[in-house]
Amino acid sequence: MSTQQTRDRLAEALTGPLAAAGLDVEAVELTQAGRRRVLRVAVDQDGGVTLDDIAEATREVSKVLDGPAVSAVLGSAPYTLEVTSPGTDRPLVLPRHWRRNRGRLVKVTRADGHTLLGRVRETDDTHAVLDVDGTPHEVAYDEVVRATTQLEFNRKES
Repeated sequence: MSTQQTRDRLAEALTGPLAAAGLDVEAVELTQAGRRRVLRVAVDQDGGVTLDDIAEATREVSKVLDGPAVSAVLGSAPYTLEVTSPGTDRPLVLPRHWRRNRGRLVKVTRADGHTLLGRVRETDDTHAVLDVDGTPHEVAYDEVVRATTQLEFNRKES
């Protein structure tokens, strides 16, 4: 089984139990680190995740990994589990990513090559409205090639 197939099967096995805990699986990574492997599971939810949420997610992930179906996927090679929240450089690809970043500054590259830098003001299941220097710009998700949040230091509330 390829690494991608293993990640996909792990993500599938983790989605239900973590959803029951109110969390979304944002990414599953399995990488080699010497003789061991590192399994990273990124989780998120509306309002962000706390350390208590990460601890709960770690317990849930561990339960799933200890089950016979998943242990067969991972095999007998040792691994280290890391449960984390997505980084600030995570691309915005799903409507929930846009919703969770309302009020944040984002850089968007559209399919036509046009780039926008603006603050997310409104979102729904098909598009977002960005405030670009005081002017609203509607961005349909299916026209976005890449969108990421931008780090802001000393942001003045608007």
